Amino acid sequence: MYTAKPKTTLKAKQAQDAAKVKVKKGPSVEECVARRDFTGAATILEFNVKSDDTKVEDKRMHLLWLAYCYFHLGHYQRALDTYEEVRDPPEDVFLFRACCMYYLQLYKEATKEALKGPSSNPLQNRILFHCAHKLGDEDKLLVYHQKLSQCKEDQLSLAAIHYLRNHFQEATDIYKRLLLENRDDIALNVYVAMCYYKLDYYDVSLEIMQTYLQAFPDSVIAINVKACNQFKLYNGNAAKDELRALTDKGYNIENNDLVNHNMVVFDDGQNALRTLPQVVDSFSEARLNLVEYCLRDASVVIYYLKHGKVQEAFDLIKDIEPSTPQEYILKGVVHATLGQQTNSRQHIKTAQQYFQLVGSSPTECDTIPGRQCMASCFYLLKQFEDVNIYLNSVKQYMYNEDDFNWNFGVSLCNTGSHAEALETLLRVQCKRGACVGVFQKVVAGKASHVELEEVFGMLKTNNNPQVEYIVRIMKKWCTENGISL
Repeated sequence: MYTAKPKTTLKAKQAQDAAKVKVKKGPSVEECVARRDFTGAATILEFNVKSDDTKVEDKRMHLLWLAYCYFHLGHYQRALDTYEEVRDPPEDVFLFRACCMYYLQLYKEATKEALKGPSSNPLQNRILFHCAHKLGDEDKLLVYHQKLSQCKEDQLSLAAIHYLRNHFQEATDIYKRLLLENRDDIALNVYVAMCYYKLDYYDVSLEIMQTYLQAFPDSVIAINVKACNQFKLYNGNAAKDELRALTDKGYNIENNDLVNHNMVVFDDGQNALRTLPQVVDSFSEARLNLVEYCLRDASVVIYYLKHGKVQEAFDLIKDIEPSTPQEYILKGVVHATLGQQTNSRQHIKTAQQYFQLVGSSPTECDTIPGRQCMASCFYLLKQFEDVNIYLNSVKQYMYNEDDFNWNFGVSLCNTGSHAEALETLLRVQCKRGACVGVFQKVVAGKASHVELEEVFGMLKTNNNPQVEYIVRIMKKWCTENGISL
């Protein structure tokens, strides 16, 4: 008997057709990690960890991967907390936890945690090596240094320590050798470029960095290094133009302390008090933030100095052990300013020693900052003939600098070179320069004493530390010439 096939209803037919359509799967965790999309990988893993259907062993593996993603996203505390959730973790997790603690600046804790891990893993020695540097333990640093091998990871670790200790040429040599051996690892170009930046080869740094930027045009680190080079070669506006490329691509620079800090530097201190105090203690510990190593504390100190807050500047820098010419100069300026304000011979002596260290060093003696340091040293010693020699040697480079012309003019006055002193002081463009010009005319008999009263009135409203010196000279001259104001 023939039985007819049942007719397929429209709803059933649609269901069959839908079943034939191949469901498009989303990317896997492995795929996300392979293309360094750690945010995407973390999102998938977070869902899997919370799912009730996840097996215990699978959840354990998901947590390990999730902690790995958090670490590479810079969420070190979340990574550390996630590692703690792992049941029966493998021994290497002690080392991974130590890495998290290191980036959280918990160096003693990181050392203890690393020692719990397997000594057979070279990562343990690298962690201990870096912790010893951060803790200032030179004996242990040497011990761990001797255990480093010639493998790529160990050599990268050694180069990083050289960089942190301001041995930029040694770091450069290692990075360049590794780059020759690993030409496909273009990230090494970033480190080489950073070294050349610190060695003041800004053009070379830009050229090397371009190789990496061609492959990764959205790299925040690379764009930041490029901006720093533009700042050194040109000005703050050129540097800001580079960082604006990030905002044009939708990147929120407010969430990046490094970029936020540099915007303050490029803006010549604008928003310094709002931004810098929050990050001033963390930058030296931040990964790949070496290009700003010397600027992190200097920015706030200079801001305080510019705004007459000398004690605040001193409090900020007093515990910093200088290791670069810029830091020695900065400490010298702070001590000199505070010494002049408080008439402290000890501060003046300390400033003189800092300036002499920089000015007499073989690497700085023939640079403009080095010669200015020697001039400052002799200025504090009141040896003005020597001051004039050093300042005259850099005059062509500082011709339009108010501070330079003021100091040079005062020094020339103290050696009796009044005509040249007048010419130099008249180049000072601000209010105090105009006041000095009026005073010179009064001394020369080309202006009345009444005009000095107006000058004193103008100077009373000026908080610049140099004003006190100007007023003192004027009052002394008035007393000697029987003029009452």
